[in-house]
Amino acid sequence: MSGRSAWSFIDTNPVTVVLLAIVALSLLQGVRRGASGSARQLFHFLIHSVVTVGAVAVSAYAASSFSGDVQAWLSVHGMARPSPDANTFKQLSYAVVSGLRDLPLFRFAALFLLVYTMIRLVTGVLAGWFAAFGSAPFAIMPSGGVLGRTAGGAIGAAIGSVRALLLTAVLFGYCALFPHGPYTGDIQQSALYREVAAQVIRPAAGPLLERRLPVFARQMTGELDQLWQRRYDVIDAELPGDIVRAAQSITKGKSGDEAKARALYEWIGTRIAYDYDKVKAYEERGEWREQNPETTFKTRKGVCIDYARLYAAMARAVGLDARVVTGAGYDGRGGYGAHAWNEVYLSEKGKWVPLDPTWARTGDWFNPPRFADTHIRQA
Repeated sequence: MSGRSAWSFIDTNPVTVVLLAIVALSLLQGVRRGASGSARQLFHFLIHSVVTVGAVAVSAYAASSFSGDVQAWLSVHGMARPSPDANTFKQLSYAVVSGLRDLPLFRFAALFLLVYTMIRLVTGVLAGWFAAFGSAPFAIMPSGGVLGRTAGGAIGAAIGSVRALLLTAVLFGYCALFPHGPYTGDIQQSALYREVAAQVIRPAAGPLLERRLPVFARQMTGELDQLWQRRYDVIDAELPGDIVRAAQSITKGKSGDEAKARALYEWIGTRIAYDYDKVKAYEERGEWREQNPETTFKTRKGVCIDYARLYAAMARAVGLDARVVTGAGYDGRGGYGAHAWNEVYLSEKGKWVPLDPTWARTGDWFNPPRFADTHIRQA
């Protein structure tokens, strides 16, 4: 502890209070149980800790090993896009399945939770049986008396210290994942937390892990953003007949995904007018006029998200796989502003390509070169 007194790490910070309370309560429980009960509690604690750590390690290894196989299987046997008149459950199921197929971290997390749950269901019974029979020898230890209570308190304090250490590790991970997140500053103001993190957690975790956690958080956030953007597949699942008929008429005689996708892009880009009044109402009065693809189709007006939602809906109406993408678009004045556009999957090319129907009147924004120079995805 760098030669400092133990009292120098005690303050009124809530994190310090909680950590000390965990140790104090465990100590009191140990005194109440005595040496026999506390030793049995320690034994149970160790058994469950070993099982948990083992389950996490095996689950992580299994999820990593089988992630590629699951992705390949879903690419071939995955759920086909539901028809425009499919119910919400089918549309939501497709969003989840396609997310498992396309998002590596989301797929890893799902496999991890599945394997972990299965392991804990199996090991829970075994661990309980082993703990029940394995703790029998502790019955001969004293439960009462000064010696028994003192030994119990010492064991309880040890259990509490481990619990406090685990909580500190969780807080350390939170601070590494969200260095500017809520409560991060409050956590780091705890002198006790800082000392335990510096002397125990950081040396054990290593600087590499501390640097990689924020990167992992950004990647996971990016994937969650992509999954969240697929909500429009569910929100706009039920397509009105006029939109379906219009999309079919626009793409009539077009062969191939690219020809159909471009025809819809050109139609929306030239038929829908940008609604400057809607933007003004939001900027000046904070009034946001939510509208679905049917409203955009009927009024022939909308802003970028309305263009994008209408395009995705019309694309699905003719069997194309399209999605809404949100992020920032170049404003022509050296800055960027909130924007939305689309990506559509072209089976003949085997890839997703970007397009921006909102900007169609200013040039060709159907998969142009250097599209990413002017469009920054939210992730």
